[in-house]
Amino acid sequence: MKQVVAALIVRDSKILICQRTEDQAMPLKWEFPGGKVERDEDLKDALHRELEEELGIDAVIGRKIAGIQHTYANGASLELYFYRVDQFKNEIENLIFHDVRWVNRKELPTYDFLEADVRLVKDISAGKLL
Repeated sequence: MKQVVAALIVRDSKILICQRTEDQAMPLKWEFPGGKVERDEDLKDALHRELEEELGIDAVIGRKIAGIQHTYANGASLELYFYRVDQFKNEIENLIFHDVRWVNRKELPTYDFLEADVRLVKDISAGKLL
């Protein structure tokens, strides 16, 4: 099972969401920034690396907000861990995504998120998390 980490980057009560490019698997779906954990890599270290690669930031990885397991229709299974990020150095720069946006938590369900993120998005929007 593949391990994936993602950041819930919060600033001024808004959350950063990112849209995949047309060339990626599940094109143009929205997600939280992050990515695959490499072999023998610590989860927080992996997220720090991914945020630097995707957004050009040096993030302080906070507490784990959620951990879920999801299996897609094609059989791909993953363990997904979400961490809160409140502090980072450098300005956010879109290095790989089609689009990045700061949105209010109540707006989250209006975006077409990856299937694995949908339940978490509903919980954040309802005020159950964060």
